[in-house]
Amino acid sequence: MYKPGDKNQVPESRRDFLKKAAFAGAGTVLGSSIIANESLAMSAAANNRFSILITADIHAQLNTHDEFFWENGKAVYKKRGGLAVLKTMITHFRKQDPANTLLIDGGDYFHGSAVASLTEGEALIPLINEFQYDLLLPGNWEVVYKKKKMLYDLGHAQGAKICANMWHKTKDADDGELIFPPYWIKNIAGTKIGFIGYTDHLIPKRQSPAYSEGIRFEHAEENVARYIRRLKETEGCSIIFLVTHMGLAQQVGLANNSAVEGADFIIGADTHERVREPIQGKYAKVIECGAFGSFLGKLDIELADGKMKSFHYQLLDVDPAIYPPDRKMQTMVDQAMLPFQKDLSRVIGTSITPLVRYFVMETPMDNLITDAILWKFKPDIALSNGFRFCQPLAVDDRTGKATITKEFLWNMLPVDSEAKTGWVKGKQLQEWLEKELQNAFAKDPSKRFGGWFVRFAGMEVNFTIGKENGKRVNEVKINGAPLDPEKLYSVVACEREGDPDDTLCRIEKVKDPKRLGILMHNVIEEYLAGHSPVSPRLENRATATDQPHTLLTQLQGTTYEFR
Repeated sequence: MYKPGDKNQVPESRRDFLKKAAFAGAGTVLGSSIIANESLAMSAAANNRFSILITADIHAQLNTHDEFFWENGKAVYKKRGGLAVLKTMITHFRKQDPANTLLIDGGDYFHGSAVASLTEGEALIPLINEFQYDLLLPGNWEVVYKKKKMLYDLGHAQGAKICANMWHKTKDADDGELIFPPYWIKNIAGTKIGFIGYTDHLIPKRQSPAYSEGIRFEHAEENVARYIRRLKETEGCSIIFLVTHMGLAQQVGLANNSAVEGADFIIGADTHERVREPIQGKYAKVIECGAFGSFLGKLDIELADGKMKSFHYQLLDVDPAIYPPDRKMQTMVDQAMLPFQKDLSRVIGTSITPLVRYFVMETPMDNLITDAILWKFKPDIALSNGFRFCQPLAVDDRTGKATITKEFLWNMLPVDSEAKTGWVKGKQLQEWLEKELQNAFAKDPSKRFGGWFVRFAGMEVNFTIGKENGKRVNEVKINGAPLDPEKLYSVVACEREGDPDDTLCRIEKVKDPKRLGILMHNVIEEYLAGHSPVSPRLENRATATDQPHTLLTQLQGTTYEFR
C-alpha cells in the first residue's frame, strides 16, 4: 500500500506490482516520489523541447463514430474517433521524437459502452495497454464497477496511476492511506517535470453512492499546495502539471485558487469540453481535450536552461480521413466486440432527427428517454439524470434516418437501471429543481457537478442562471398547468444504487417509493418498437432567461466557446 512520505519502500518488479495493484489496490508502487528512472538518452539531453499527448473521457468508444460540431450557430456532424485511428495518430506524433513524448489519459476510459459494461472494463485492458500510456488518472466513472474492480482494471493497465484525493475508507473510519500515489515525476529533455493527479471530490453525490463505497474524497485545494511545494523544493521539478478530472468550471476555479500557485498547467477532463486555446487563470493555464476518442490534445513545451520558455497547444481531430486505422488495434477491437456483436448490431428503432446529448439544459437524446418513460408508466413527470456521455447519432443522408442499435442503447445508458416511482409534493419539486440548478451552475466552481441540468418530460421549467442559489426558478408547469406547492405528483426515474429507499433521482423523502421491476433498456426498446421513426428535438422543456436553449458549456465569464 502506498503511504506518502514513507522513504523506506523498495521498488518492486513490474510483475509484482501488477499483481499487488490488481488484488491489493496498490496503484503504482515505486517509492514516495514515483520517479521514472529511465536513463536520459544523449539526444534527449541536447533536446530543448518535449511533447505531451493527451486523451480523456474516451468512455470505451471503440470504433469511428458520428461527432457533433457547432459551426455558425448550427450542428454539423462528422466521422471521428475509433481506437485504431487514434493509435495511428499517436504513433505518428511519437515517431517525431520518441524519447521526449509522453502519453497521458485523464480518466473515464473503462466505462460508456456495451463491451465495457458487459465485461466490467476487462475487455478494454489489452486495448489501453496497446497504446503504452505513460500516465493514467482515474475518472469519476472508473468507480462504476465498484472499488475492487476499479483497482483490478487500473492495476492491469500499464503506466503510472496517480490521484492525490482518493483515500481508502472503512465503515467505521478513514484509514488515512491514499489509494494511488499522489504524483509522478519524469526526467525528460534534460529537465525534471512533475504531475499531480486529482479526480472530482463530488463523485459520491453526483453518481450512485454504492459505486464509490469504501472511498473517501477531498477537494484538491486541501493538499495541492503541499504537493506543489514538495515537487518544487524537495524533488527539484522545473515544470508542474495538475492532471485533473473535475470538469472545466471546477478546473478554471482551481486555476484561480492561490493553492495552485507554482503549477504551470491544469490538464483537465470530465465535462468533455474542447478547449482550443488554453484558458489563463490567475495561477495556471487550463486545457481540456474533448471526449469519445474524437480528439487528441498536443502540448509542446520549449525549454531554456531547464525551464519552460514557451508552449504550443493544439486540439486535434482524430480524423479517419487523415489517419487510417492501425490494423493491429482494429483487429483487437474487433476481437473484443466479437462475443457481443450479434446482439449489439440488432436494430431496435430509427429516428429522423439526430440523437444528441451535448446541450447543457435539454437534449434530444434525453427527451427520447424521458418520453419513453412517460409513455410506459404514465406518471406526471419522467426524469433522466444530466448525463454527458454518449457520442451523437446522425441522420444518414441517403435514408433520412438514424439507425438505433442495441449497441447505441448501451452508449446512451451504460448502466441498465431499474425504473422507480414515488410521489412528490410541488414544494419539494421546486426545492429540488433549485438544488439541481445549483449543481449545474453554482457560482462557486468547487460546488458544480460535472453533469448537466437534469432532464425531464411532463414538466416545463424556466429559470435564470445568474440569480442567487435558491432563487433561480422563475416558473414550473406540470402537464401545462402551474405547479401547485401542495399537490402530490407522481414521478418515475431510474434507481440509483446505494440511495436511501425514499430518494428518487436525488429528490429526498419521496412518498410511497416503489421499484417497478422493469429495466430502462427494456422501456426504451419497447417504446422504439412501437414509435419508430422517432423525432426527438429541443422543445424548450428547460429554458433560461439569460442563456440560449442551445447552451453548450457550464463555464461562464471567459472567452471559451464549445465548437
